[in-house]
Amino acid sequence: MMRIDIITLFPEMFEGPFTESIIKRAIQNGIVDIQLHNLRDYSNDKHKRVDDYAFSAGAGMVMMIEPVDNCISYLKKEREYDDVIYMSPDGEIFTQALANRLSLYESVIMLCGHYKGIDERIREHLVTREISIGNYVLSGGELAAAVVTDSIVRLIPGALSDETSALSDSFQDGLVSPPVYTRPREYKGWTVPEVLLSGNDMIINEWKLNQAIERTKTRRPEMYEILKKK
Repeated sequence: MMRIDIITLFPEMFEGPFTESIIKRAIQNGIVDIQLHNLRDYSNDKHKRVDDYAFSAGAGMVMMIEPVDNCISYLKKEREYDDVIYMSPDGEIFTQALANRLSLYESVIMLCGHYKGIDERIREHLVTREISIGNYVLSGGELAAAVVTDSIVRLIPGALSDETSALSDSFQDGLVSPPVYTRPREYKGWTVPEVLLSGNDMIINEWKLNQAIERTKTRRPEMYEILKKK
């Protein structure tokens, strides 16, 4: 069982993503254990404050180091963690390859930031990896943490009803997925490519590969350039 501990100011934000679909099934089947920790519970301030003004001019509050340190220290007394991840706009861009690596972990902490960010000492001394889901800013790290969690959990054996499904996802082989079709064979004059109805697996697989390459070339040219160099 993989253990994911998420440190957040708004644990309620995870109720939707974690109580439906694949993640819900994975939790029920004992494949993953996801625990949410309200950062305010680890504040020593009588008002449970977790933020303060920055030691500089400028708008916005900064998450304080003490509550974060208290929470991480408490969690580390219970188990060892493969990584303490901070969901950060300027972190390492999240990719399928990174999701594959993280899915092999036994336990991980995810820290969700807010306001103008977190005290830099948290990043220097407590965090071991920083991840961004894109070059844009969200109101907090919760949505990013939910995205990363979903991407990781679906790769854990037993999470999907068909374990081979994840192996053919986009980006697993450096390509985006080819187009897919289902019944009916014809709809409003729009037809399914004849090759997919041929029953010839060799020809079908070749068609899918060519389609995946062309899609990668037009939709993810930077990935296509890397593929060409290989």
